[in-house]
Amino acid sequence: MLKRTLLVLAVVIGLSALAAVGAPAASAPSFASEQLVGAPADDNWEPTVAADPYAPWVYQAVTAINDQCASHDCSIYSILVRASSDGGVTWGPLVPVCGIVCKNVPWQFDPQLALADDGTVYAAWLNTFKPGTVLAKSYDHGQTWTIPVTMNGKLTYNDKPVLAISPSGKDVYVAFNDKADAYAVASHDYGATFSPPVKTNAETYSYLAYGGTVAPNGNVYFGETGEGKFALGPEPVALVSSSDGGSTWKTTILDTSQEAPPCAFKGCYRDFFSSQATVAADSSGKLVFAYLLSGVADAPKSLYIRTSVDGVAWSAPALVNDAGDSNMPAIAAGPKPGDFRLVWQDDRNGANGWNTWFARSANGGRTWSPPVRLSDLGSGAPYKTSAGYTFPFGDYLGLAVDSGGTNHVIWGEGNGIYTGHDTGGSWFTRGG
Repeated sequence: MLKRTLLVLAVVIGLSALAAVGAPAASAPSFASEQLVGAPADDNWEPTVAADPYAPWVYQAVTAINDQCASHDCSIYSILVRASSDGGVTWGPLVPVCGIVCKNVPWQFDPQLALADDGTVYAAWLNTFKPGTVLAKSYDHGQTWTIPVTMNGKLTYNDKPVLAISPSGKDVYVAFNDKADAYAVASHDYGATFSPPVKTNAETYSYLAYGGTVAPNGNVYFGETGEGKFALGPEPVALVSSSDGGSTWKTTILDTSQEAPPCAFKGCYRDFFSSQATVAADSSGKLVFAYLLSGVADAPKSLYIRTSVDGVAWSAPALVNDAGDSNMPAIAAGPKPGDFRLVWQDDRNGANGWNTWFARSANGGRTWSPPVRLSDLGSGAPYKTSAGYTFPFGDYLGLAVDSGGTNHVIWGEGNGIYTGHDTGGSWFTRGG
């Protein structure tokens, strides 16, 4: 674990902040006005998005947490996917990723999407805590899906999957946690079979993954953060990596955040706003690691990045955002080397004024464009005002960049009630 005195940390962060807010590395693009996925009464949770690397197809997935599946032959809490054939301009209907086959599955959560170079769509999600994470594929743009493949091995519980695939789709990696530790699995036959789960942590922390990537050289990386197994406290921010196809894994602590602010919304768990980390690799293999950090317990978190050309040596932390409490970061690489896109949610406009923001770097993360507010509507749902939305509805958001460089972003907005009917929805936009 990295150890720093407060003085040294302050100096490093201060110098990094000056570098990060220097002359913008890329002009901020314009975005279309945000749109709602589905109908206002649909409680679509945990949204994610993926874009085809060579064609104009874009895919969105949500967890439907009301009775949207009554007419779909699927469970009441189900993963729904929809597709766009014109780069996100128009969308087909939401369909269950696992309908009649999963009819008797009590609930599904935590969708993940990925696209192979040939257009095959990969989806991973939870089919309850046991078997936990499963994987299916679609060869017809999300209309039909293969029978889900399990990957829990001897584990009787797993949660919070994160999916990363190689460009061909042959190599598939999933990170998830059980009740106490972090694990990863690998497939080298296009997701047909998976290795037994490999435990990736050795400390007394329970690690949660939030984003992952497969670099051009085949190395795989996941951004993860740790929570104390037995008590609240500092949260290690870690890079979990493998250079041998997932046979072995290395956990590298890149920073440590203090305990996150508690979540006071109805039904919300204590660590909803905990530190999170994610990572992306560009076509040259450069890595940008984005994460949330607070130096004081229960204080707002700021958004930082670190960069590396080999996944071993890392730059000093560079500040991207310190307005409000930053949450739910997602990062993706653009089509050119050094091009990275970053989105997050924060409450700089007040406790009930959450918004979704975007920034871009064209120089490998050295500097970032001024933030662009994506949640631009002050009406259209009871939880929206001119200041923003009441609550960041869902445990994460989604970002994808298509072959033309257009950004596709999807996130959750809600009224502050963590679960229940008519509590929030998923919103999206595109621009670039």
